[in-house]
Amino acid sequence: MNPVSTPLKHFAPRALMLGTLALALGACGNSGGGNKATLVYQESADIPTLDPGVTYDTASGQVVENLYETLLDYKGSSLRDLEPKLATGWELSQGGKVVTFKLRDGVKFHTGNPMTCTDAEYSLRRNLVTNSSASGNWFISDALLGTQSNAKDDPSGVTWAKISAAVKCDDQGQLVLTMPRADPAILPKLAYIGQAIVDSKHAKDIGEWDGTEATWKTWVGKDLTGGALDKDPSGTGAYKLVKRDANSLAASAFDGYWGTKPALQNVLIQKVPEDAARQQALLKGDADVVETGGRAVIEQQLKGKPGVAVIDDLPNTSAFAIFMNEKISNPALLGSGKLDGKGVPATFFADADVRRAFNSSFDVAGYIRDVQLGKGKPRTMLLPDSFPGYDASIPTYTFDAAKATAAFKAAFGGQLWQNGFVLNADYRAGSVTSQTAMEILKKNVEALNPKFKINLTAKQWSAMIRDSQNGKEAMLLNGWAPDYADPDNFLYTFYSSKGYYQTASNFKNAQIDGWLDQGRAETDQAARAKLYAQVGQAAYDGAYYINVPAAAGIFAYRDALQGVSAEAYNPMRSFILGVYWKDISKK
Repeated sequence: MNPVSTPLKHFAPRALMLGTLALALGACGNSGGGNKATLVYQESADIPTLDPGVTYDTASGQVVENLYETLLDYKGSSLRDLEPKLATGWELSQGGKVVTFKLRDGVKFHTGNPMTCTDAEYSLRRNLVTNSSASGNWFISDALLGTQSNAKDDPSGVTWAKISAAVKCDDQGQLVLTMPRADPAILPKLAYIGQAIVDSKHAKDIGEWDGTEATWKTWVGKDLTGGALDKDPSGTGAYKLVKRDANSLAASAFDGYWGTKPALQNVLIQKVPEDAARQQALLKGDADVVETGGRAVIEQQLKGKPGVAVIDDLPNTSAFAIFMNEKISNPALLGSGKLDGKGVPATFFADADVRRAFNSSFDVAGYIRDVQLGKGKPRTMLLPDSFPGYDASIPTYTFDAAKATAAFKAAFGGQLWQNGFVLNADYRAGSVTSQTAMEILKKNVEALNPKFKINLTAKQWSAMIRDSQNGKEAMLLNGWAPDYADPDNFLYTFYSSKGYYQTASNFKNAQIDGWLDQGRAETDQAARAKLYAQVGQAAYDGAYYINVPAAAGIFAYRDALQGVSAEAYNPMRSFILGVYWKDISKK
């Protein structure tokens, strides 16, 4: 699912923290974490958008999945079993190329508008029209239109006739999806929160696309991140937006919700960049759950403390890597832009020896030991090891100063080692794991040659996402959580020259592209696994990413929370607890 917001150690004045908290809770009319009707969550990340059509990161997703709903959803903690949500049932026909959804009656949006098939039709058509690099609509477009592109990039593949034929309501008020070919992953794809049903009347009233053929071309590829629905959302979810500013978001239970009424009346999400401040809020009961900054913080500072509960050894279904952009398009990061010891060229990481040198400079074992406290393991490829296609026999890079030195000396015909370089890179502000990983790399690279220099800067999550999509980050630690449970969702995303992360890494391997395309059409799982093993081996040979070890999942929360457990946890949910807000209560 998208870029994952991973967990500075500077203590914020408590008065400032509680002042911001009180401001946001004032909108809800309640006090903080100790109130039984209010859930308080503190995180370091900002929230890029509240528009489902462009929600493609976990910080946004954790809110959107509670304001909006999809046609169907994962059942309980299962990654495979699906159940009805806004649809009451569905039927596949014509060899799997047609899916017909019967929709739930009596559902209202937060505006009071009734949900009808028109809203479902509008929502999916809108995603096909606005499909952009900022969204996750590439995979629904691939299923419904046979192309990942929008009408600007593929004018013959994306036409109004094809969009309107692919998504339409029939005479019985059912939603009918017609695909050019059967897609065995179509149902899980529709469970992704980016395919949520929006209030079409409200959207049109506030200036969103009017849903007509006459205007659709003016909305093609439009980035909706800061658009009208981002500012004024209206979904069918159990919670509705009350207040949002740069530092907090407040939501309250929706009285008109069609399902079981939530026990918690209010939810507050507060941006608190300082790790120590978030920890103190959890320990004092001012927050119910916080972004903790990794296992070390939980094990050493939170576990066993009064009022704090910990759930450990959760499955890791994400993949993280340090990206090395082979075509850096941000001059501000390049210094001189030359191999003169004062900067780097834009194609710095296009040299495979540079990438191998950086891979051999990252202390995987040390990261597992110091950051993951021994509860992590190297990843041979950017795919969860629980997914089919993962090959544990592929080699992994380990910290080896001699190999790193040899690779640096070979890079750029020896010029790099002789002249040195200055590289400017960012890490996500407030993320101790991101900061630590980049600092490990910086320390080990700089120790090899006094002419090597890496400057690290903290940067806001939303800005990093935006810049990485435009190739403007030189290096960054980023990850991927699954949109749907299939290896293609990871491998195509990271390794295909047409994948989501292409603009952040800017590499192309024709063999890998071919294997990935074959894997999409291959129904024999053994043959498919063989193709993906070849992808993993080629990725190792090319050293395209620095694979970050996979850690066992762990989180801490106030023990007053009910409905939170390892059994209830579903990694397809964006919220840190792996459950919806509506399923949580407080004793």
